[in-house]
Amino acid sequence: MYEKIRETADWLRKRMPNSPKTAVVLGTGLGHLAEHIEKLLCIPYREIPNFPVSTVEGHAGQLIFGRLAGTDIMAMEGRFHFYEGYTMQQVTFPVRVMNELGITTLFVSNAAGGTNPAFRIGDIMIITDHINFMPEHPLHGPNIPPGPRFPDMSEAYSKQLIARADNIAAAKGIKVQHGVYLATQGPTFETPAEYKMFARLGADAVGMSTVPEVIVARHCGMDCFGVSVITDLGGMDVPEKVTHEEVQRAAEAAQPNMAMLIEEMVKNKMEE
Repeated sequence: MYEKIRETADWLRKRMPNSPKTAVVLGTGLGHLAEHIEKLLCIPYREIPNFPVSTVEGHAGQLIFGRLAGTDIMAMEGRFHFYEGYTMQQVTFPVRVMNELGITTLFVSNAAGGTNPAFRIGDIMIITDHINFMPEHPLHGPNIPPGPRFPDMSEAYSKQLIARADNIAAAKGIKVQHGVYLATQGPTFETPAEYKMFARLGADAVGMSTVPEVIVARHCGMDCFGVSVITDLGGMDVPEKVTHEEVQRAAEAAQPNMAMLIEEMVKNKMEE
């Protein structure tokens, strides 16, 4: 596994037009943030050695090197999911490659169903913690350097970055929620009973991604910031049927504020 990581990193390093320290994973319906990036190089996943290929509608499937708010970044326009049939090692392979290329801060975004009755469709939820409800752990198997065998997860999401996001949101007039994100394997949306169970477990939102990437990023020593767009409220007293198209539409509607928040976060990171 480590040899494949190094092989892919070496291949990308020879082509990289810049040396980013920040990476962004753009989730469902949030790929439009890519329009704000000054693109220097775009590489389709299918052309990158050892990379999986995203099969989900709404995920463009390319790696971008460029600048956002004047900051060098790497961006994944489309991610990989366990429900697509990939192993956890394949799902998190890009994060391993990012680490090999020198990325130190990872921003992740997703669409999620709200289990908190105070939430509304279109809300932006800053992830403060997560619950891993997936059947396979991304660190299962031989330990991959440079991380420890038993990594600490007491601060999976950087408190410093969360505080920065709160300040930016207040200054820009962006309403944000805070909450715990629970990850399931999918691909079914949750039943009303499952939504209620997850709420009782302490989850404010539920989705099918993000947690494996954050676990591996923290194993690599990266600082992480995560944000969810609440695209449905399946756990409410009168649950509604949920479709992927509806999730995409809700995520698209939240796009302007999401893009502004992440862009300002990246800019603020540069000014440290």
